[in-house]
Amino acid sequence: MRGADARVLDAVTLSIAEGEHTALVGPNGSGKSSLIKLITRVYWPLLHEDRRPAVRLFGQERWNVFDLRAQMGIVTPELDRDFIAGAVPALDAVLSGFFASQGLWHRNVTPAMRAAAEGAMKRLHISHLASRAMDTMSSGEVRRVLIARALVHRPRALLLDEPTSGLDLVARREFLETVRRLAREGTTLLLVTHHIEEIIPEIGRLVLLRAGKVAYDGPKEDGLTDARLSAVFGAPFEVRRRDGYYAAELC
Repeated sequence: MRGADARVLDAVTLSIAEGEHTALVGPNGSGKSSLIKLITRVYWPLLHEDRRPAVRLFGQERWNVFDLRAQMGIVTPELDRDFIAGAVPALDAVLSGFFASQGLWHRNVTPAMRAAAEGAMKRLHISHLASRAMDTMSSGEVRRVLIARALVHRPRALLLDEPTSGLDLVARREFLETVRRLAREGTTLLLVTHHIEEIIPEIGRLVLLRAGKVAYDGPKEDGLTDARLSAVFGAPFEVRRRDGYYAAELC
């Protein structure tokens, strides 16, 4: 059990360049969620001894959270739950990305915003869902709407936290193909997962976390090995590769 003073991340140093598609992988409790909350400013870092912040994003140390989220699109399972709980039309959900809200209550939506939202939905081939309520959609449809929401303000990076959680096999493959297309179009991806089969071929860099520390950081093909995954997950794995994707099975 972690006490109030326990370290959930310890001496983690990462520098990710724009265009450097990266997967962050580790078992439950490895520190993935805490690192994402640091990046998205849900958590705030302790200061270094020289009193400088420990996290710099897009070259900047201090951010207004709303300004940061205009630079970084975020898709998490928590967003699914928030939007599915209400009868928000898909187009309104996408527009809400401009306001970091869950709806458009008392919001001033400009024609330019509406055009951008419609463009984001068209880009993801979901224009036909514009008037559908989120609570009537499949999990795969909801996830694509939330990607459109994340992309509506043309962010510099897209953060995907366990993005295929709850999706069936067909919806997962469709979702991953959508993400592949975004990567090829130039959106920087940071994928957080403990399922290595989600790591699309366009991702070249792998970061493995274990017990709050970086266990590996480098090329994907050198990190997704039997020995490294077995060490990180604490169980014997056999890794296979096919058509640019990887899969792992317990031995």
